[in-house]
Amino acid sequence: MVDPTQLAESKSIHRRTGKTFYYATRLLPERVRHPTYVLYAFFRVADEVVDNPDGLSPAEQHERLREIEAAALGQEPTDDPVLAAFSEVRRRYEIPDEEIEVFIEAMRADIETSRYETYDELESYMRGSAAAVGVMMTLVMEADDVETALPKARRLGEAFQLTNFLRDVGEDIADRDRIYLPQSTLEACGADPTDIERRRFTNEIGAAIERELRRAEGLYREGVSGIKYLPSDCQLPVLTAAVLYADHHRLIRNHGNDTVTETPSLGTVRKLALVAKTRLYWAWKKDPETVFAKVSEVPMVDEEPVPKSRPENSIPTS
Repeated sequence: MVDPTQLAESKSIHRRTGKTFYYATRLLPERVRHPTYVLYAFFRVADEVVDNPDGLSPAEQHERLREIEAAALGQEPTDDPVLAAFSEVRRRYEIPDEEIEVFIEAMRADIETSRYETYDELESYMRGSAAAVGVMMTLVMEADDVETALPKARRLGEAFQLTNFLRDVGEDIADRDRIYLPQSTLEACGADPTDIERRRFTNEIGAAIERELRRAEGLYREGVSGIKYLPSDCQLPVLTAAVLYADHHRLIRNHGNDTVTETPSLGTVRKLALVAKTRLYWAWKKDPETVFAKVSEVPMVDEEPVPKSRPENSIPTS
């Protein structure tokens, strides 16, 4: 069993580093909420190896990820409370080794890869970094029809991550020298990746971000359509998470699609309002797609939103 110390450490990491998801996690029943804290903490422990290496060389990062993977799979003992707790959760919910391996492989990719030529390449990366997360969460929730729920859960995980990428364009290049916008999308919109590297926003970059926002919204539509296959006591929390993540699209567009020079974030008041509004509509009609359509600004059919881009800014902010 996961002991109280391990759970407390996992919850602390989740609360500190995953504020948007933490809001929704608190709505989960305890039977799911506690292992979710452990899952999220595990994801962060691995992610920190590549995002904040603290002086580790690439070879040392790879070795640390190997140690994390071995501990998570129960192949080696560990005194790390999060890894020990995750290994117990893995056994309890029969999380396939493949999902852990593909997740760690995505973390390894972040050590070596900083650009993605096509969306297909980015999608392959997200299979480990996002879709695997959706799979693990679905297994922890113990859905009755797992085979039907899993493909939708993968899509929702990808939607969340793509939203994060689009929100953090400037932050990712400044802190990690990474561009997650596919180079093919930038080229199709006439955008120059050098402008991103210089933290200089252009209308062409705004158009590329808009194109990927629409792609993410397609993933939300597909992912939300699968929430009804989850246990009834988990549907509202997962729906709330989708509403909160998708609201970043409203913020991004309100900033003229400029996430190169600044990183928009949801305030506490806005989050609380969205949680309350989602619960209100859920009390009226317990249908995830209907409520998502009412509360979020994501169109439930593919539309061509009017691009809103700022005038070109030729002055880098950093």
